[in-house]
Amino acid sequence: MKTPDPITSPAEYQEALLACLGADDPAEVQAATPGALLALLRGAGDLASARPEPAEWSAQETVGHVVHAEIVSTARYRWILAHDRPPLIGYDQDSWVQGLRPDREDPREMLEFFAALRDANLRLWRGSTDEERARVGVHQERGEESYDLTFRLIAGHDRLHTEQAAAALATARGAA
Repeated sequence: MKTPDPITSPAEYQEALLACLGADDPAEVQAATPGALLALLRGAGDLASARPEPAEWSAQETVGHVVHAEIVSTARYRWILAHDRPPLIGYDQDSWVQGLRPDREDPREMLEFFAALRDANLRLWRGSTDEERARVGVHQERGEESYDLTFRLIAGHDRLHTEQAAAALATARGAA
């Protein structure tokens, strides 16, 4: 998978994440992510928190961002399903990484939390109907997003950031 070019608009962001997913089943991609992230961080030790460049996230910070996105998506899915056209607020991902410091967390505990959230979200998805998947929320930056689109975006997001975390770790291993 090619890392997307710099993104300048909300529509380009959606397109980039959907391109990362391709035609693959988003539930299968999401189901594989907790194990992929655990395998990535297993045995990495201090290298997991090494930043490739000062302004770039480490592997562990990138994994933390994936966890943060799951927290946000957990709420968004439920707002979309329970409310008519709810507002979906954006969030500053860099502020979350800086303020919540996933680099200080125990990677195994962070991934156990992620796996539990992901499992609950996959069960919600698998139990949803086509009509429920078509329900929309209104994202403050990107406009209408259905439950289906939101779910597919997260699958692409998983792939993008799993690759980013692997690249950060490879850089750290090369520098060690």
